[in-house]
Amino acid sequence: MTLRTLVLMMTVAIVQRGATFVPNDPDTPSRVRPLASLAPAERMTLPGPVDSNSPAYWALRHGRRLLHVVTSGPDPRVSVGADVASLGFTRAASFDNAVNGSRWMEAIVPDDDGRLYGYYHNEPANVCGASSLTAPRIGAALSDDDGRTWHDLGIILEAPPDSLDCGTGNKYDAGGVGDFSVMLDPEKKDLYIFYSVYARDAEQQGVAVARMLWSNRDHPRGSVAVWQDGIWSYPEIGDNEQPVYPAATPIFPAARSWHDRSRQVDAFWGPSVHFNTAINQYVMLLNHASDGDFTQEGIYISLASSLEDPREWQVPQRLLKGGKWYPQVIGEGADGTDRFAGESPRLFVSGVSEYVINFERPADSAVAR
Repeated sequence: MTLRTLVLMMTVAIVQRGATFVPNDPDTPSRVRPLASLAPAERMTLPGPVDSNSPAYWALRHGRRLLHVVTSGPDPRVSVGADVASLGFTRAASFDNAVNGSRWMEAIVPDDDGRLYGYYHNEPANVCGASSLTAPRIGAALSDDDGRTWHDLGIILEAPPDSLDCGTGNKYDAGGVGDFSVMLDPEKKDLYIFYSVYARDAEQQGVAVARMLWSNRDHPRGSVAVWQDGIWSYPEIGDNEQPVYPAATPIFPAARSWHDRSRQVDAFWGPSVHFNTAINQYVMLLNHASDGDFTQEGIYISLASSLEDPREWQVPQRLLKGGKWYPQVIGEGADGTDRFAGESPRLFVSGVSEYVINFERPADSAVAR
């Protein structure tokens, strides 16, 4: 046994003790609670630079059904292979327009006819004059050629007006919304967006949820409603017919502001959500920041039995101490993606996988859907 293997086994043992999920019902006995634990695996690296969530989808290429993975650093690049372990070289993807700032492709949902709907994180420049600070926002696009080119559908979610803090000690953001993932519900009625909020006011910061009728996917501007005080609130139409989006009520509020002048932070961000078939639950992986440089305190995990009520998400539990940004899974097998996975998907962090997450649901689980 090598020293590295011994260290990994010790680390995993520590993680396993802290990775039992407590259902919302405190009376649910521990024997019926879903479990998740890390196990070391052979190192695997996604092709291309990784500076966001890396969406994965299956599509036909020359008559073969192949896995496609899009990495962004920031400009998106597509790699293709028979599975996640055999992805080939990347090629650049392009948009049909130019915008203020870069676009990171964070989520992709294939439609039944093969069309792809992509959702990107955009960081406009000059939001605070000559400062390098930005205020991210979320946009949508579609592709009819397996992700090689994208038709931009515009911005679909951004922070309310007058919510910037240009005097912040934050390294990157004066406000805005972004660093997100999406899930389409099983009935294909609503698309849910799980996103990070960096607004000026501390009570608005954290991880929030929005949704859009899937029937509006070709015309998404003004169609996204945010979860606010227990209801779904749509934008108002402001000057120049521009949607003005309300402030969301975070499901995981920041415990200490992103804009604290001490630069100390206590906040979750960058949610990555998938449905796990082994435990029949939705799983959210989260970054947890400790300062304005986004220093990673740890990677956390939360569960929910459905998407409809954001209050179902459980208090996040730490899965891994420290680590880098952008935790996500890619499920192995013929249907595995970053949105669907089974018992032992690969855990990727900043595009590198050194673990699988083993999910287990006891036979008498009371939390199954």
